[in-house]
Amino acid sequence: MEDQDSKKKIPQPLQAGPWWRNPFNVFLVVWLGFLLIQYLFLSQGGKQVSYSEFLDLVENGKVKEVTLSEEKIFASLQEEGVDKQQAVVTYPVNDKDLTRLLRDKGVKFQGTMKSKWLETVVAWLFPILLLVFFFRMMMNRMGGATGGLMNFGKSKARVFMEKGIKTSFADVAGVDEAKEELEEIVSFLKEPDKYSRLGGRSPKGILLVGPPGTGKTLLARAVAGEASVPFFSINGSEFVELFVGMGAARVRDLFEQARKTSPCIIFIDELDALGRSRSAGYPGTGANDEKEQTLNQLLAELDGFDPRSGIVILAATNRPEILDPALLRAGRFDRQVLIDNPDQHGREQILNIHVKKIILSTDVDLRAIASLTPGFSGADLANLVNEAALVATRRGAESVTTNDFTSAIERIVAGLERRKRIMNPDEKRRVAFHEMGHATVALALQCRDRVHKISIIPRGIGALGYTLQRPTEDRYLMTREELMRKIAVLLGGRTSERLMCEDVSTGASDDLAKASDIARAMVSQYGMSEKLGLGSFERADSTFLRGPNPFPMPREFSEKTGELIDQEIKAFLSLAESLAETSIRLNDTFINKGVEVLLQEETLDADRIVELWGEYGRNVSGSAATSLTEQTQ
Repeated sequence: MEDQDSKKKIPQPLQAGPWWRNPFNVFLVVWLGFLLIQYLFLSQGGKQVSYSEFLDLVENGKVKEVTLSEEKIFASLQEEGVDKQQAVVTYPVNDKDLTRLLRDKGVKFQGTMKSKWLETVVAWLFPILLLVFFFRMMMNRMGGATGGLMNFGKSKARVFMEKGIKTSFADVAGVDEAKEELEEIVSFLKEPDKYSRLGGRSPKGILLVGPPGTGKTLLARAVAGEASVPFFSINGSEFVELFVGMGAARVRDLFEQARKTSPCIIFIDELDALGRSRSAGYPGTGANDEKEQTLNQLLAELDGFDPRSGIVILAATNRPEILDPALLRAGRFDRQVLIDNPDQHGREQILNIHVKKIILSTDVDLRAIASLTPGFSGADLANLVNEAALVATRRGAESVTTNDFTSAIERIVAGLERRKRIMNPDEKRRVAFHEMGHATVALALQCRDRVHKISIIPRGIGALGYTLQRPTEDRYLMTREELMRKIAVLLGGRTSERLMCEDVSTGASDDLAKASDIARAMVSQYGMSEKLGLGSFERADSTFLRGPNPFPMPREFSEKTGELIDQEIKAFLSLAESLAETSIRLNDTFINKGVEVLLQEETLDADRIVELWGEYGRNVSGSAATSLTEQTQ
């Protein structure tokens, strides 16, 4: 996490300058000042009197000269022989005898036409100024943050200068190997002559690759913070424009800014939005002219600058498999740094950083919490700490305890509790047998994933209950037997319903989908079917993104092979169901006892599960489990 100073001084994009630097504003002020001067200096002044008083002044011979107009009467007075000692102003009335009176009294008078210059100026200039103002406002909106129609080609990169970045490597945990790789870049930016002494050069570009939420952007900011250099940050999608050539112009402008402020760091987030492959190898990725020109310009800029100038390019992506090969060749993005989900030690380090924000109870063991969160990314762990703090706040606690972290893990993994959903007794009993079936198979087969909790409280979307299993250690490989046992656990709920309730329901649809996916991968990707051999018939899912592969491999096998794949998948599922059925028939007493407790208390925690299993549970012998899984060979 960033320190307190960085929280108070959040880096902001460059703002517009003072109003007097805008020519339009200066012109408007000068024009208004001109109008005010004209009004003050050209208007006539004097003491204002009524018309009757003005006539009395004329009758008494005090008026020497009069100027008549449609709007007012301006009179110069004389007193004691001094001309124009005073001036009076009155408004005219329809008096036909006024001129005769003035002539009789010997008053000099003249008429003047009404001045309409101000009305003329306003009538002509006000619509023009209104149109100019409206046009300028529309151009500012169209131009975005860079302002104006003529700035379409300007880079939208948010420039964070030295004082704006307080992030350091101390704020990044769980990626020690990546930090060691990037420390050399920091050293190069601080001491470029040290590396050029023997003719070496810094890598031009470094690509940060990893799943979402692992801290790629945070690590890039930490590099800039450690090196104390300007940091240009821009998203790859900001280069993609409607007009052809605008994206390429923005790339040129970005590198031009970087050259002026070198040494510096350019960081392009979500590089796949800009650098998607131009080949036809991936369906649906045919580049249009604008994207292709933008990518070509980026490739040209990568080739066109001297790495000794102190410009380092960092980019991040979670879809490296779709990047254009020209981006990844030597001399452009020379290095690829993997930032994967942290291991248990890394998760503990990340938790130590995030818990500094909250009031933590003394009994909290972060190592134990880290062991319960395999597969969590840095963003997931930050969310976990926040959820635990919210749980503690809702119950009015003074500090965050281990139980709050456990509740937060369940909230993230299984979803929000829905205690207000009312189920009838038959459905509740069926859900209890279903969840006990999952737990029984996992315990009987001695799976590596420990049964952490069983609940029949509805959670999330459509889940009427859940069995929470958490691994005891980080795993990166799984054997065929372990996969078969995993499928058996997934099918344990439906098998328990079939045996204990004498019927099946729709509650196992998600379990069947997951079990089928594992069985299909075993057959078509992992080469675990003796009948099909070592062939790979399907492309694996996206490297880092969860969910189905967005670019599925076209079918490249015969109908006969397809039928054999379907048969092998069915055989794997049938054998896993037999393994689950053996486990459930052997532990029917344990299941019934567990269902009784669930119907009364709705949940079974890990300690209670171990207690019941120690009293009523029976493990499936290793030979029996192995004999069933060996039938898949």
